[in-house]
Amino acid sequence: MSHASRTPYYQSIELALRARLRTMRPGDRLPSDTEVCREFGVSRMTARNAMQRLAEDGLVRRVPGLGSFVVEPPSHRYADRLLAFSHEMKHQGRVPSSRLLAREIRPATVAEASALELRPGEPVVLVRRLRLADGVPIAAETAVLTRRTSDAIMAADLESGSMHDALARAGLHLRRGNATITAEAATPDDARLLEVAEGEALLVERRIITDVHGRPLEATESRYPGGRYALDVRFEVEEERAQVPA
Repeated sequence: MSHASRTPYYQSIELALRARLRTMRPGDRLPSDTEVCREFGVSRMTARNAMQRLAEDGLVRRVPGLGSFVVEPPSHRYADRLLAFSHEMKHQGRVPSSRLLAREIRPATVAEASALELRPGEPVVLVRRLRLADGVPIAAETAVLTRRTSDAIMAADLESGSMHDALARAGLHLRRGNATITAEAATPDDARLLEVAEGEALLVERRIITDVHGRPLEATESRYPGGRYALDVRFEVEEERAQVPA
């Protein structure tokens, strides 16, 4: 492994193992820490760090004395962070893809204009996609973006590429956002796209994302089958404060 590489050794090993996971099945055994040391020419601590990162992401199960084993990849993310779907699935060792359902420039509805701080009727870019991981439908996604994204979005490969990467290449960088998460019943359209029963519970996330200047750039609704996706939550326990007598 070249010392000229700027990527830490454990990250390079982690990426190599993630790629290997795509060809393995749940229950398959991964190389032991000793075997990783020998294969990549690194210390035991470096090998352990790489494997531990896979375990923390829920991709492998570490069994003391037996080794590390592939588990069914989850479709979870932490609720306080947003990765582009393609990056999120690759991070989990899955193969992302998208089916483009619609892409057009049209006038903003009243609700869209309010979310993006525009005047009703201003041009916006609409993108509808079915998002898949390993060929399995994970989300029906509808994104509405401001007019200044149109050149990048209308020319982008939105089936095998990342919309957020296309925006970044155009100098439009997403920075922060807020989201509301609800549970809703699958509509007939949801059932057809997501291959679920009509009325089945969906996890629905509606989010607004702003650019580095705090201006709304994207309003998106993602509809996930409840059994295929989840949002993990990090939280702190707030201690009760001692009440001061009045």
